[in-house]
Amino acid sequence: MKEIFIRTDLQRNWLHKLETLRAELSADSLEIDKNALFPIRKLETLRKAGYPKITLPKEYGGEGFSVYDMILLQETLASYDANTSLAIGWTLGIIGELYEHKLWDPALLESFSKEVQKNIFINRAVSEAHTGSPTRGGRPATHAVRGKNGWTINGRKIFTTASPILDYFLVSAWIEEQQVIGFFLINKDVPGLSIEETWDVMSMRGTGSHDLVLENVQVEASALVEYPQSPFGGTHINGWILQIPATYLGIAQAARDYVINFANHHQPNSLNAPIATLPNVQQHIGNIELKLDQARFTLYGAAEAYDDLERRPYLTNELAVAKHTVTNAAIEIVDIAMRIAGAKSLQNSNPLQRYYRDVRAGLHNPPMDDMTITKLAQTAIDQGKQSKS
Repeated sequence: MKEIFIRTDLQRNWLHKLETLRAELSADSLEIDKNALFPIRKLETLRKAGYPKITLPKEYGGEGFSVYDMILLQETLASYDANTSLAIGWTLGIIGELYEHKLWDPALLESFSKEVQKNIFINRAVSEAHTGSPTRGGRPATHAVRGKNGWTINGRKIFTTASPILDYFLVSAWIEEQQVIGFFLINKDVPGLSIEETWDVMSMRGTGSHDLVLENVQVEASALVEYPQSPFGGTHINGWILQIPATYLGIAQAARDYVINFANHHQPNSLNAPIATLPNVQQHIGNIELKLDQARFTLYGAAEAYDDLERRPYLTNELAVAKHTVTNAAIEIVDIAMRIAGAKSLQNSNPLQRYYRDVRAGLHNPPMDDMTITKLAQTAIDQGKQSKS
Protein backbone atom coordinates (compact mmCIF):
# COMPACT_ATOMS: atom_id res chain seq x y z
CA MET A 1 0.00 0.00 0.00
CA LYS A 2 1.33 3.40 -0.96
CA GLU A 3 1.70 5.88 1.90
CA ILE A 4 -0.18 8.51 -0.08
CA PHE A 5 -3.47 6.68 0.58
CA ILE A 6 -2.99 6.34 4.36
CA ARG A 7 -4.61 9.35 6.02
CA THR A 8 -5.17 8.62 9.73
CA ASP A 9 -3.52 6.99 12.71
CA LEU A 10 -6.51 4.63 12.99
CA GLN A 11 -5.87 3.35 9.47
CA ARG A 12 -2.15 3.00 10.15
CA ASN A 13 -2.75 1.14 13.40
CA TRP A 14 -5.08 -1.36 11.76
CA LEU A 15 -2.72 -1.85 8.82
CA HIS A 16 0.02 -2.59 11.34
CA LYS A 17 -2.27 -5.05 13.10
CA LEU A 18 -2.92 -6.86 9.80
CA GLU A 19 0.81 -6.86 9.07
CA THR A 20 1.48 -8.65 12.37
CA LEU A 21 -1.02 -11.32 11.24
CA ARG A 22 0.32 -11.51 7.70
CA ALA A 23 2.11 -14.86 8.02
CA GLU A 24 -0.98 -16.49 9.51
CA LEU A 25 -3.35 -14.90 6.99
CA SER A 26 -1.14 -15.84 4.04
CA ALA A 27 -0.58 -19.44 5.09
CA ASP A 28 -2.09 -22.41 3.25
CA SER A 29 -3.42 -20.34 0.33
CA LEU A 30 -2.17 -22.93 -2.16
CA GLU A 31 -3.87 -25.79 -0.30
CA ILE A 32 -7.07 -23.78 0.14
CA ASP A 33 -7.24 -23.17 -3.60
CA LYS A 34 -6.25 -26.69 -4.58
CA ASN A 35 -8.83 -28.40 -2.38
CA ALA A 36 -11.49 -25.65 -2.30
CA LEU A 37 -11.16 -25.35 1.48
CA PHE A 38 -12.80 -22.60 3.48
CA PRO A 39 -10.17 -20.52 5.36
CA ILE A 40 -12.02 -20.76 8.65
CA ARG A 41 -8.90 -20.43 10.81
CA LYS A 42 -7.99 -17.17 9.11
CA LEU A 43 -11.46 -15.78 9.61
CA GLU A 44 -11.45 -16.83 13.24
CA THR A 45 -8.12 -15.02 13.61
CA LEU A 46 -9.78 -11.87 12.26
CA ARG A 47 -12.77 -12.40 14.52
CA LYS A 48 -10.45 -12.60 17.52
CA ALA A 49 -8.75 -9.37 16.38
CA GLY A 50 -12.12 -7.58 16.29
CA TYR A 51 -12.09 -7.09 12.52
CA PRO A 52 -15.76 -7.99 11.73
CA LYS A 53 -17.07 -5.00 13.71
CA ILE A 54 -14.83 -2.28 12.26
CA THR A 55 -17.67 -0.77 10.17
CA LEU A 56 -20.12 -0.66 13.08
CA PRO A 57 -20.50 3.02 14.08
CA LYS A 58 -18.79 4.11 17.28
CA GLU A 59 -22.10 5.04 18.90
CA TYR A 60 -23.07 1.37 18.59
CA GLY A 61 -19.78 0.07 20.00
CA GLY A 62 -17.78 -0.43 16.80
CA GLU A 63 -14.72 1.17 15.21
CA GLY A 64 -16.77 3.54 13.05
CA PHE A 65 -14.85 2.86 9.83
CA SER A 66 -15.85 4.76 6.71
CA VAL A 67 -15.95 3.20 3.24
CA TYR A 68 -12.48 4.63 2.56
CA ASP A 69 -11.13 3.06 5.77
CA MET A 70 -12.70 -0.28 4.92
CA ILE A 71 -11.30 -0.58 1.39
CA LEU A 72 -7.85 0.41 2.59
CA LEU A 73 -7.79 -2.61 4.89
CA GLN A 74 -9.63 -4.92 2.51
CA GLU A 75 -7.15 -4.30 -0.29
CA THR A 76 -4.28 -5.11 2.06
CA LEU A 77 -6.02 -8.22 3.40
CA ALA A 78 -6.70 -9.44 -0.15
CA SER A 79 -3.01 -9.15 -1.01
CA TYR A 80 -2.46 -11.69 1.78
CA ASP A 81 -5.41 -13.96 0.96
CA ALA A 82 -8.19 -13.07 -1.47
CA ASN A 83 -10.67 -15.71 -0.30
CA THR A 84 -10.49 -14.42 3.25
CA SER A 85 -10.92 -10.83 2.12
CA LEU A 86 -13.98 -11.46 -0.03
CA ALA A 87 -15.55 -13.72 2.59
CA ILE A 88 -15.33 -11.16 5.37
CA GLY A 89 -15.93 -8.18 3.09
CA TRP A 90 -19.64 -8.92 2.86
CA THR A 91 -19.98 -8.72 6.63
CA LEU A 92 -18.18 -5.38 6.70
CA GLY A 93 -20.24 -3.96 3.85
CA ILE A 94 -23.60 -5.11 5.15
CA ILE A 95 -23.00 -3.79 8.66
CA GLY A 96 -21.77 -0.50 7.26
CA GLU A 97 -24.80 -0.13 4.99
CA LEU A 98 -27.35 -1.19 7.62
CA TYR A 99 -26.22 1.33 10.18
CA GLU A 100 -25.33 4.21 7.88
CA HIS A 101 -28.67 4.14 6.07
CA LYS A 102 -30.72 2.94 9.07
CA LEU A 103 -32.34 0.18 7.01
CA TRP A 104 -33.96 -1.42 10.06
CA ASP A 105 -36.14 -0.26 12.90
CA PRO A 106 -34.02 1.77 15.38
CA ALA A 107 -34.72 -0.64 18.24
CA LEU A 108 -33.59 -3.58 16.12
CA LEU A 109 -30.43 -1.78 15.06
CA GLU A 110 -29.67 -1.13 18.71
CA SER A 111 -30.27 -4.73 19.82
CA PHE A 112 -28.44 -6.24 16.85
CA SER A 113 -25.43 -4.05 17.53
CA LYS A 114 -24.86 -6.14 20.65
CA GLU A 115 -24.45 -9.14 18.37
CA VAL A 116 -22.15 -7.25 16.02
CA GLN A 117 -19.98 -6.29 18.99
CA LYS A 118 -19.38 -10.03 19.44
CA ASN A 119 -17.78 -10.03 15.95
CA ILE A 120 -20.45 -12.07 14.24
CA PHE A 121 -20.47 -12.83 10.50
CA ILE A 122 -23.46 -11.95 8.35
CA ASN A 123 -24.28 -11.98 4.64
CA ARG A 124 -27.25 -11.43 2.40
CA ALA A 125 -28.62 -14.52 0.67
CA VAL A 126 -30.23 -13.23 -2.51
CA SER A 127 -29.01 -15.08 -5.61
CA GLU A 128 -30.96 -18.04 -6.99
CA ALA A 129 -30.30 -20.46 -9.81
CA HIS A 130 -33.27 -19.34 -11.91
CA THR A 131 -33.01 -15.60 -11.31
CA GLY A 132 -29.25 -15.05 -11.60
CA SER A 133 -27.89 -11.89 -10.04
CA PRO A 134 -30.55 -10.01 -8.04
CA THR A 135 -29.34 -6.79 -9.68
CA ARG A 136 -31.04 -7.98 -12.88
CA GLY A 137 -34.42 -7.66 -11.15
CA GLY A 138 -35.60 -11.28 -10.99
CA ARG A 139 -38.21 -12.20 -8.37
CA PRO A 140 -36.96 -14.78 -5.86
CA ALA A 141 -38.55 -18.22 -5.82
CA THR A 142 -37.83 -18.39 -2.11
CA HIS A 143 -41.12 -17.55 -0.44
CA ALA A 144 -42.36 -16.63 3.02
CA VAL A 145 -45.87 -17.42 4.27
CA ARG A 146 -47.36 -15.65 7.28
CA GLY A 147 -48.82 -17.85 10.02
CA LYS A 148 -50.21 -17.36 13.50
CA ASN A 149 -46.81 -17.38 15.16
CA GLY A 150 -44.60 -15.87 12.48
CA TRP A 151 -43.30 -16.90 9.07
CA THR A 152 -42.58 -20.15 7.26
CA ILE A 153 -39.81 -19.82 4.69
CA ASN A 154 -38.87 -22.26 1.92
CA GLY A 155 -36.30 -21.90 -0.81
CA ARG A 156 -32.72 -22.27 -1.95
CA LYS A 157 -30.07 -19.60 -2.38
CA ILE A 158 -26.83 -19.90 -4.35
CA PHE A 159 -23.54 -18.01 -4.01
CA THR A 160 -23.93 -17.62 -0.25
CA THR A 161 -20.38 -16.46 0.37
CA ALA A 162 -18.79 -17.37 3.73
CA SER A 163 -21.67 -19.74 4.47
CA PRO A 164 -19.59 -22.09 6.70
CA ILE A 165 -18.95 -19.31 9.23
CA LEU A 166 -22.03 -17.10 8.97
CA ASP A 167 -23.91 -16.49 12.19
CA TYR A 168 -26.80 -14.73 10.46
CA PHE A 169 -28.34 -14.78 7.00
CA LEU A 170 -30.33 -11.90 5.50
CA VAL A 171 -32.61 -13.89 3.20
CA SER A 172 -34.69 -12.33 0.46
CA ALA A 173 -38.08 -13.96 -0.03
CA TRP A 174 -41.26 -13.25 -1.95
CA ILE A 175 -44.25 -12.45 0.25
CA GLU A 176 -47.25 -13.40 -1.83
CA GLU A 177 -49.90 -11.76 0.35
CA GLN A 178 -48.11 -8.41 0.13
CA GLN A 179 -46.72 -8.85 -3.40
CA VAL A 180 -43.32 -7.63 -2.27
CA ILE A 181 -39.82 -8.89 -1.53
CA GLY A 182 -38.80 -8.88 2.10
CA PHE A 183 -35.54 -9.58 3.89
CA PHE A 184 -35.62 -11.94 6.84
CA LEU A 185 -32.91 -12.09 9.51
CA ILE A 186 -32.31 -15.77 10.24
CA ASN A 187 -29.92 -17.29 12.76
CA LYS A 188 -27.75 -20.13 11.52
CA ASP A 189 -29.09 -22.50 14.19
CA VAL A 190 -32.76 -22.32 13.28
CA PRO A 191 -34.24 -25.76 12.42
CA GLY A 192 -34.65 -26.39 8.70
CA LEU A 193 -31.68 -24.26 7.66
CA SER A 194 -28.75 -26.12 6.13
CA ILE A 195 -25.75 -25.54 3.90
CA GLU A 196 -25.24 -27.75 0.86
CA GLU A 197 -21.61 -27.67 -0.23
CA THR A 198 -21.98 -26.97 -3.94
CA TRP A 199 -19.18 -24.44 -4.48
CA ASP A 200 -16.96 -26.03 -7.17
CA VAL A 201 -15.53 -23.33 -9.41
CA MET A 202 -12.20 -22.30 -10.91
CA SER A 203 -11.98 -18.88 -9.21
CA MET A 204 -12.05 -17.86 -5.55
CA ARG A 205 -12.37 -21.49 -4.61
CA GLY A 206 -12.12 -20.88 -0.88
CA THR A 207 -14.98 -18.43 -0.34
CA GLY A 208 -17.43 -21.11 0.78
CA SER A 209 -20.15 -19.71 -1.50
CA HIS A 210 -22.36 -22.76 -1.10
CA ASP A 211 -26.13 -23.16 -1.37
CA LEU A 212 -28.33 -22.12 1.52
CA VAL A 213 -31.30 -24.48 1.84
CA LEU A 214 -34.43 -23.44 3.74
CA GLU A 215 -36.97 -26.17 4.42
CA ASN A 216 -40.03 -25.06 6.37
CA VAL A 217 -37.92 -22.68 8.41
CA GLN A 218 -40.04 -21.13 11.17
CA VAL A 219 -39.15 -17.62 12.31
CA GLU A 220 -40.89 -15.03 14.45
CA ALA A 221 -42.86 -12.18 12.91
CA SER A 222 -40.06 -9.80 13.88
CA ALA A 223 -37.64 -11.68 11.59
CA LEU A 224 -38.96 -9.62 8.67
CA VAL A 225 -36.57 -6.72 9.05
CA GLU A 226 -36.40 -4.97 5.71
CA TYR A 227 -38.44 -4.08 2.63
CA PRO A 228 -36.04 -3.20 -0.20
CA GLN A 229 -37.27 -0.83 -2.85
CA SER A 230 -34.76 -2.20 -5.33
CA PRO A 231 -32.92 -5.50 -5.85
CA PHE A 232 -29.83 -3.94 -4.27
CA GLY A 233 -31.53 -3.47 -0.91
CA GLY A 234 -32.75 0.10 -1.21
CA THR A 235 -32.85 3.20 -3.36
CA HIS A 236 -29.87 4.84 -1.66
CA ILE A 237 -26.39 4.89 -3.15
CA ASN A 238 -24.43 2.13 -1.45
CA GLY A 239 -20.71 2.88 -1.27
CA TRP A 240 -20.09 -0.20 0.84
CA ILE A 241 -20.10 -2.35 -2.31
CA LEU A 242 -16.60 -0.98 -2.95
CA GLN A 243 -15.35 -3.79 -0.72
CA ILE A 244 -15.70 -5.95 -3.85
CA PRO A 245 -13.21 -4.17 -6.15
CA ALA A 246 -10.91 -3.59 -3.16
CA THR A 247 -10.40 -7.35 -2.98
CA TYR A 248 -9.53 -7.63 -6.66
CA LEU A 249 -7.15 -4.70 -6.39
CA GLY A 250 -5.42 -6.59 -3.58
CA ILE A 251 -5.00 -9.61 -5.83
CA ALA A 252 -3.43 -7.41 -8.49
CA GLN A 253 -1.06 -5.99 -5.90
CA ALA A 254 -0.06 -9.51 -4.86
CA ALA A 255 0.68 -10.40 -8.50
CA ARG A 256 2.73 -7.24 -8.85
CA ASP A 257 4.74 -7.96 -5.70
CA TYR A 258 5.44 -11.51 -6.82
CA VAL A 259 6.61 -10.60 -10.29
CA ILE A 260 8.79 -7.68 -9.12
CA ASN A 261 10.60 -10.08 -6.82
CA PHE A 262 10.83 -12.62 -9.64
CA ALA A 263 12.24 -10.09 -12.09
CA ASN A 264 14.83 -8.90 -9.59
CA HIS A 265 16.13 -12.41 -8.91
CA HIS A 266 15.52 -14.48 -12.04
CA GLN A 267 18.67 -14.56 -14.17
CA PRO A 268 18.90 -17.08 -17.01
CA ASN A 269 22.45 -18.15 -17.85
CA SER A 270 22.12 -16.26 -21.14
CA LEU A 271 22.14 -12.98 -19.22
CA ASN A 272 24.71 -11.34 -16.98
CA ALA A 273 22.02 -9.67 -14.86
CA PRO A 274 18.44 -10.38 -13.67
CA ILE A 275 15.63 -9.91 -16.19
CA ALA A 276 14.55 -6.70 -14.41
CA THR A 277 17.34 -5.00 -16.35
CA LEU A 278 15.77 -5.82 -19.73
CA PRO A 279 13.95 -2.94 -21.47
CA ASN A 280 10.96 -5.06 -22.48
CA VAL A 281 10.53 -6.34 -18.90
CA GLN A 282 10.73 -2.78 -17.59
CA GLN A 283 8.01 -1.78 -20.05
CA HIS A 284 5.79 -4.54 -18.65
CA ILE A 285 6.54 -3.51 -15.07
CA GLY A 286 5.87 0.14 -15.91
CA ASN A 287 2.48 -0.79 -17.35
CA ILE A 288 1.64 -2.73 -14.20
CA GLU A 289 2.48 0.30 -12.06
CA LEU A 290 0.47 2.57 -14.35
CA LYS A 291 -2.64 0.38 -14.19
CA LEU A 292 -2.33 -0.04 -10.43
CA ASP A 293 -2.20 3.72 -9.93
CA GLN A 294 -5.11 4.30 -12.31
CA ALA A 295 -7.23 1.69 -10.55
CA ARG A 296 -6.26 2.82 -7.06
CA PHE A 297 -6.94 6.51 -7.63
CA THR A 298 -10.29 5.64 -9.19
CA LEU A 299 -11.30 3.40 -6.30
CA TYR A 300 -10.14 5.65 -3.49
CA GLY A 301 -11.45 8.73 -5.25
CA ALA A 302 -14.91 7.17 -5.44
CA ALA A 303 -14.75 6.17 -1.77
CA GLU A 304 -13.62 9.64 -0.75
CA ALA A 305 -16.47 11.26 -2.67
CA TYR A 306 -18.98 8.88 -1.10
CA ASP A 307 -17.76 9.55 2.45
CA ASP A 308 -18.05 13.31 1.86
CA LEU A 309 -21.72 14.00 2.58
CA GLU A 310 -21.59 17.27 0.66
CA ARG A 311 -20.27 15.58 -2.49
CA ARG A 312 -22.26 12.35 -2.26
CA PRO A 313 -25.47 13.78 -3.81
CA TYR A 314 -23.55 14.43 -7.02
CA LEU A 315 -22.53 10.80 -7.45
CA THR A 316 -24.19 9.05 -10.36
CA ASN A 317 -22.26 6.08 -11.75
CA GLU A 318 -18.89 6.59 -10.06
CA LEU A 319 -19.14 3.57 -7.76
CA ALA A 320 -19.91 1.29 -10.69
CA VAL A 321 -17.11 2.92 -12.70
CA ALA A 322 -14.69 2.17 -9.85
CA LYS A 323 -15.71 -1.47 -9.76
CA HIS A 324 -15.46 -1.78 -13.56
CA THR A 325 -12.10 -0.02 -13.72
CA VAL A 326 -10.49 -1.94 -10.87
CA THR A 327 -11.62 -5.43 -11.81
CA ASN A 328 -10.63 -5.06 -15.45
CA ALA A 329 -7.31 -3.48 -14.52
CA ALA A 330 -6.65 -6.34 -12.11
CA ILE A 331 -7.15 -8.85 -14.91
CA GLU A 332 -4.73 -6.95 -17.14
CA ILE A 333 -2.15 -6.62 -14.36
CA VAL A 334 -2.09 -10.33 -13.63
CA ASP A 335 -1.87 -11.07 -17.34
CA ILE A 336 1.16 -8.80 -17.70
CA ALA A 337 2.76 -10.36 -14.64
CA MET A 338 2.37 -13.79 -16.20
CA ARG A 339 4.01 -12.59 -19.41
CA ILE A 340 7.02 -11.49 -17.38
CA ALA A 341 7.24 -14.77 -15.48
CA GLY A 342 6.71 -16.82 -18.62
CA ALA A 343 5.78 -20.49 -18.55
CA LYS A 344 6.67 -20.70 -14.86
CA SER A 345 3.48 -18.78 -14.16
CA LEU A 346 1.44 -21.75 -15.42
CA GLN A 347 2.81 -24.15 -12.84
CA ASN A 348 0.22 -25.17 -10.28
CA SER A 349 2.66 -24.28 -7.52
CA ASN A 350 2.98 -20.71 -8.81
CA PRO A 351 0.61 -18.17 -7.23
CA LEU A 352 0.22 -16.23 -10.48
CA GLN A 353 -1.99 -18.90 -12.00
CA ARG A 354 -4.23 -18.63 -8.93
CA TYR A 355 -4.33 -14.86 -9.16
CA TYR A 356 -5.16 -15.19 -12.87
CA ARG A 357 -8.20 -17.33 -12.08
CA ASP A 358 -9.28 -15.37 -9.03
CA VAL A 359 -9.37 -11.91 -10.61
CA ARG A 360 -11.77 -13.12 -13.28
CA ALA A 361 -14.40 -13.70 -10.59
CA GLY A 362 -14.65 -9.93 -10.28
CA LEU A 363 -16.41 -9.76 -13.63
CA HIS A 364 -19.34 -11.65 -12.13
CA ASN A 365 -19.72 -9.62 -8.94
CA PRO A 366 -22.23 -6.76 -9.14
CA PRO A 367 -22.54 -4.41 -10.83
CA MET A 368 -21.75 -6.21 -14.08
CA ASP A 369 -19.76 -4.45 -16.80
CA ASP A 370 -22.58 -4.31 -19.32
CA MET A 371 -24.92 -2.69 -16.82
CA THR A 372 -22.30 -0.10 -15.92
CA ILE A 373 -21.66 0.84 -19.57
CA THR A 374 -25.40 1.02 -20.31
CA LYS A 375 -26.02 3.26 -17.30
CA LEU A 376 -23.15 5.55 -18.31
CA ALA A 377 -24.67 5.91 -21.75
CA GLN A 378 -28.19 6.50 -20.43
CA THR A 379 -26.96 9.12 -17.96
CA ALA A 380 -25.03 10.98 -20.67
CA ILE A 381 -28.01 10.91 -23.02
CA ASP A 382 -30.40 12.13 -20.32
CA GLN A 383 -28.03 14.92 -19.33
CA GLY A 384 -27.75 15.94 -22.96
CA LYS A 385 -31.54 16.18 -23.26
CA GLN A 386 -31.78 18.28 -20.11
CA SER A 387 -29.08 20.69 -21.26
CA LYS A 388 -31.06 21.48 -24.43
CA SER A 389 -34.41 21.89 -22.73
